Amino acid sequence: MDMTDLKREVEQLSERLGKTQEYLDLPALNAQILDLEQVAAQPDFWDEQTKAQQILQALTELKSHKEQLQNWKNTLADAQALLELLQLEEDLLLLEEAENNLQILRQQLDQWELQQLLAGPYDKTGAVLTINTGAGGTDAQDWAEMLLRMYTRWSEQQGYKVQLAELSEGDEAGIKSATLEIEGRYAYGYLKSEKGTHRLVRISPFNANGKRQTSFAGVEVMPLLDHEVQLEIPEKDLDISTSRSGGKGGQNVNKVETAVRIVHLPTRLAVRCTQERSQLQNKEKAMALLKAKLLVIAQEQKAQEIADIRGDIVEAAWGNQIRNYVFHPYQMVKDLRTGQETTAIGNVMDGDLDSFIGAYLRQENQVGS
Repeated sequence: MDMTDLKREVEQLSERLGKTQEYLDLPALNAQILDLEQVAAQPDFWDEQTKAQQILQALTELKSHKEQLQNWKNTLADAQALLELLQLEEDLLLLEEAENNLQILRQQLDQWELQQLLAGPYDKTGAVLTINTGAGGTDAQDWAEMLLRMYTRWSEQQGYKVQLAELSEGDEAGIKSATLEIEGRYAYGYLKSEKGTHRLVRISPFNANGKRQTSFAGVEVMPLLDHEVQLEIPEKDLDISTSRSGGKGGQNVNKVETAVRIVHLPTRLAVRCTQERSQLQNKEKAMALLKAKLLVIAQEQKAQEIADIRGDIVEAAWGNQIRNYVFHPYQMVKDLRTGQETTAIGNVMDGDLDSFIGAYLRQENQVGS
């Protein structure tokens, strides 16, 4: 980046930051913070703990917005000061410092602008992501494990906490299914874009003749909700079964039936939890997962009640193919919904999904508006 590019970048980021400050409306932001601080200072504030926690969470978020805005302004001011110094005397170290500062500011503004598109009722929550093997035999089970690694890498790169809630190993290689619990702000808002069928095309490592193989895996994403979520499901609508947890054999197999599978009969939705130590813990977690699924689907179908959810629509929705990953005869990852594509397939499999997630969220926002 030369001086002309640097100056142009400073001007563009200054304009973006000005729009961001206008959007946040600093005087109104300060007034909101003051109002909530006064509410939190009342003697009876903790009489209703749930409401109090919501107020404190809102207060923390507002203060975070204010602090972030100030940090961005400071970063831009530093870059402008470096630009003035560089106009007096060329210095490669100063130029590199200015470029790095502007890159960080640009990335943070990109992320913040993307978060403004996440206005759904569960978008700020963590996420529960489930991968299920589709057609393709052993290759499909290997593909499901590759996706598990990809989403784990992406989550870790975002600074999220990742926990394996369920795992069913494949017969020869890979996995049949897996469920990740991903704790972190906006995890569901970002990952909801990944719901659907993911298609892999490659030369099969499991075929001695080196034939090209097409494999499929399905991804489901639900919000990570509190176990106490208020949703009543009639017992008659549930089929609950138990089994042993563990792998293919040996010490990893649990001799007690701690794994729990719950099927919601009206919609045929099924959840399974295996990773907790007791059957009761797995049942509680499985129920929380099922409730999250039902709440999200009810929202998508604009159903007034859980009983209004149509099972045929649920089944069809999970089957929508959203993305192709081609390893042979060329290398390409392409999203079928947005047209977003890249030849850097290795980076994608290492968790570089932000361009795909961003393209989907921007497209959905344009459709919604």
